[in-house]
Amino acid sequence: MEFFVPLFEVIKCLWGPTSRYLNQHRKLEENVNDLRRKVNDLNIRKQDLELKKEAEIRCRKVVKKEVENWFETVRSTNVEMEKIEMKFRVVSYFSRARLGRFVCRKIEEVERIYQQGSFPEGVAVDGPPATGVTLLTTDLEGRMDVKEQIYEYLRGDDVGMIGVCGMGGIGKTTIMKHINNQLLKENQFDAVIWLTVSREFNVVKLQEDLACALDHCLPKNKLEWPAVLMEILERKRYVLILDDVWEKFALSDVGIPEPASHNGSKLVITSRSIEVCNSMGCKVFKVQPLSQAESWNLFLRQVGDGVLQDPTLKEHVNLIVGECGGLPLAIVTIASSMKGVDDAFEWKNALHELRERVTSVKGSDTIIFEHLKFSYDRLRDSKIQNCFLYCSLYPEDYHIEKEGLIENWIDEELIDELENRQAMHDRGHTVLNKLVNNCLLEKVMIDNVKEGVKMHDVVRDMALSIKRGDHFMVKAGTELEKIPSEHKWKESLEKVSLMNNSISEVLLISPKCPNLSTLLLQKNYFLEKILGSFFEHMHKIKVLDLSHTGIWDLPNSISTLTSLTALILRQCRRLRHMPSLAKLTALRKLDLFNTDIKEVPHGIEMLENLTYLNLYASGLKNLPMGIISRFSKLQVLKAWLNLNGEEAAKLRKLEILLGAFHVLQDFDGYAKSLSSQWPTKYWLRVGSPKTGYLENLPRFDNLENVEIDKEVCFINCKMGNEDFVVLSKDTKTLTVEHCRNLKSLSNISLFCEANELKTCTISWCEEIECVVDLSLSSCNSLQNIEILRLRKLWNLHELVRVAAVASTSHTPTPPGIFTSLKEFYLIGCSSIKKLFPVHLLQGFQHLEHIEVKHCKKLEKIIAEDDEENQNVDRRGSITTFAFPKLKTLHLIKLPELKSICSSGVRIPSESLKYLSIINCSKIRKIPFSISLLETGQPSPLSLELGYVHPKKWWKLVEFDDPNANDILSSLILDYSSEEDEESEPDDSDQ
Repeated sequence: MEFFVPLFEVIKCLWGPTSRYLNQHRKLEENVNDLRRKVNDLNIRKQDLELKKEAEIRCRKVVKKEVENWFETVRSTNVEMEKIEMKFRVVSYFSRARLGRFVCRKIEEVERIYQQGSFPEGVAVDGPPATGVTLLTTDLEGRMDVKEQIYEYLRGDDVGMIGVCGMGGIGKTTIMKHINNQLLKENQFDAVIWLTVSREFNVVKLQEDLACALDHCLPKNKLEWPAVLMEILERKRYVLILDDVWEKFALSDVGIPEPASHNGSKLVITSRSIEVCNSMGCKVFKVQPLSQAESWNLFLRQVGDGVLQDPTLKEHVNLIVGECGGLPLAIVTIASSMKGVDDAFEWKNALHELRERVTSVKGSDTIIFEHLKFSYDRLRDSKIQNCFLYCSLYPEDYHIEKEGLIENWIDEELIDELENRQAMHDRGHTVLNKLVNNCLLEKVMIDNVKEGVKMHDVVRDMALSIKRGDHFMVKAGTELEKIPSEHKWKESLEKVSLMNNSISEVLLISPKCPNLSTLLLQKNYFLEKILGSFFEHMHKIKVLDLSHTGIWDLPNSISTLTSLTALILRQCRRLRHMPSLAKLTALRKLDLFNTDIKEVPHGIEMLENLTYLNLYASGLKNLPMGIISRFSKLQVLKAWLNLNGEEAAKLRKLEILLGAFHVLQDFDGYAKSLSSQWPTKYWLRVGSPKTGYLENLPRFDNLENVEIDKEVCFINCKMGNEDFVVLSKDTKTLTVEHCRNLKSLSNISLFCEANELKTCTISWCEEIECVVDLSLSSCNSLQNIEILRLRKLWNLHELVRVAAVASTSHTPTPPGIFTSLKEFYLIGCSSIKKLFPVHLLQGFQHLEHIEVKHCKKLEKIIAEDDEENQNVDRRGSITTFAFPKLKTLHLIKLPELKSICSSGVRIPSESLKYLSIINCSKIRKIPFSISLLETGQPSPLSLELGYVHPKKWWKLVEFDDPNANDILSSLILDYSSEEDEESEPDDSDQ
């Protein structure tokens, strides 16, 4: 029996594998069928997930990586299943068990893959926001139904091209602006592109605008443009809105793919012509006029509910609303012009005037022109009306910068001459507001920076209809390549606008235009030459604008235009030769900014009526003595020339001055001669900059366009003698560069009385030891400084030097030091070791931005005084919080920096948005603190970008607050680019 027990155990051990082997051999067919069912179930789940995936993609979501990996795994499983099927069909008797074993393993694997494909949290995440521009919108009264219909078609697959048609002013553009914004908000497309086509259709301009919207540079060869644009758009799911299309065109000529259901992209055009929409194969939506009730509601929103108080008034209002014909533009414009009118007789008269206009004309465009002209007539003031009409000289749908427009009105003498230029600008803004409030102009933003206005295209058409024919010739922005032929220049012409075209030559013509007062040729970049005979019969011309052209020289016939009051040649970079200006004694404005002239034009001294003179030209070095003082009426002087101080001080009407005094004594003489009568705006450079200074400025072109607001810049001056240098008390920006003998700003007389100083920059001053020396004087001006920049001050040891005191208890806190400071920069100051003393911290309560870079010896950002060092133990656990509003902290390449804060000082980090600590490897402790919520949880941080380097150092530093360690470390990225080894800027940097 004892023999059989081991034998039984051996048989038992062998039987398990043998049994499984026989089972896999015998049940191969059954297992393969089971595997087929499970793979089929797997593919059904895959199909369901693919439907979900497609739905999510249509909503502009991005499929998760794990889902894509799962799809790839299923695809591999199907390939292996095909191989198993092939082997099963040809398997030999002796190989069945081995194949069966593989099939059993595959069954388990497919079951696992099936379970992994559940994805309870969905298959996709939110994608990046759609690219596009959110547009300003107005009321959508009575338009919601058609807007929703269009929107539903954009979301569906049935229609690729939509045409929105209706007469001018009916609300087509307003509807589509609302849809544009909704599409951007709901984020279902990669891009929502808005392009205004306008009446003068031009394929090249449309392609350029489309490329700009797609943020893509087109190749030099224009023949390649359609293919390039087509390729870009085919990779996107987009909505392209073409506003104000006047004629049919082939999409392929532009480079626009034909929208189709398979790509999900859409094209919408708005047009006044239903034929255009139909001919381009669009699903057409015709916008109908508003009903009487809708018209009434829209009118009341503009004019106000006050008209409902008087029953008689209400009756007249109701009749005027009826006369508007349901046209939103007419309703809004007329209502705006009647706002504030509460006299029934005036409303009755308005109704009479409106009826008289509308019944006397025919044609839809003409009818709405008469509605709009009613509002134009109600302006009453002819100068305001002419200001409005002037806006029609710009291209259609052009965004007009406000300040530039007002300057043009002043040049045209449309603004009454007041006591100063600022008063005229104020008057100009008042006129603009009146035109906007009467809905004759619309507010816009230019590049999201400057305020501007634009004319609705129908309003512009109305304005041109008033002056069309023999008075205005407007071909602005129409891609003209040649000047209009001579027969088109009528003798009665008053204003001609050919701006923003591609005119490259002025033919041998001599237009007979004895009444022409304005000729606008700006932004014809290829225009190089004008023949002298062109101006021969334009003796009454007052405003000539040739700015932004490629003109080389002006014809001598310019010298005979004795009525000329404004000659504008800005950015004519090739212009070198100027004819004599001696006879142009009526000239009030001469603008030669960024031309290539080398000498002051001959005869300029005769222009005693000048109120505006811009001589900012990099090649112009000197201004002959005695000339400036002849321009006693000057209000604006901009010149990068050496000004004589006493001579410049004689310009008592000067309001804006951009200029240079090569010698400190000249500036001193100017300042003392002015006493308290400084210009209202100035940017003054004092001293002789090093060779190449201009070229090293960010861009000379933009220097004259900086925001001018009471700035003085000292460059390469000897400033040790405090008897010199008198600053105006209202100086807001002070810059000091390469100045010798200057130990601190306290050496500059009246610096401490410049109580409105907001920005101070000191650079490359080798002898500066401190910014302010309170041992010399108190300094009230520091309490208003908001931005302080210190760069390449190699001998700087401290920010503020405090007078020695008898008491040894602690250093006194100077009153009003840096209490308004928001931004602080310290770059390349190689001697300073300690930055902010603890006793100055109470002055930095508003500091938001700290940037410290390339300071070789800096050891501490916030440092205790020696006496405070001795009293650390006495302070015990008291914590001082520094920089409570800090948003940005950049500490870059500070090899000796050991401490950000002294013991017991912490920096709250709730408001911190940007943090970088790069190559500061001696720091051992991070002093950020995070407050706790009532729940005991740490407050959330607003950190958007955080970089540290090296990462291994960051892992070793200690934190005063453990919560800060946990939260900050999860948000910090390793700054691993080559810039982490950025070298200190060269000492010769300008």
